[in-house]
Amino acid sequence: MEKVLFDYSKLAGRITEKFGTRKLFAERLGISESTLSMKMSGTFYFSQTEIEKSMRLLAIEPGTVSDYFFTVKV
Repeated sequence: MEKVLFDYSKLAGRITEKFGTRKLFAERLGISESTLSMKMSGTFYFSQTEIEKSMRLLAIEPGTVSDYFFTVKV
């Protein structure tokens, strides 16, 4: 099965807007900056728990979660 790659550019913008740096966001999310980087590059996927916590930290409305976490790269 082919791995699906997601476009996290909107998520990256929101992280910068709310936290300034990925490092600070990763710390609040409870993961390392390198783990966050691997998730955003497609090496690993975000877990459901991480997505839910990210939504709270970044004030993402439930109806827009797919814009941040599930937009497929073309």
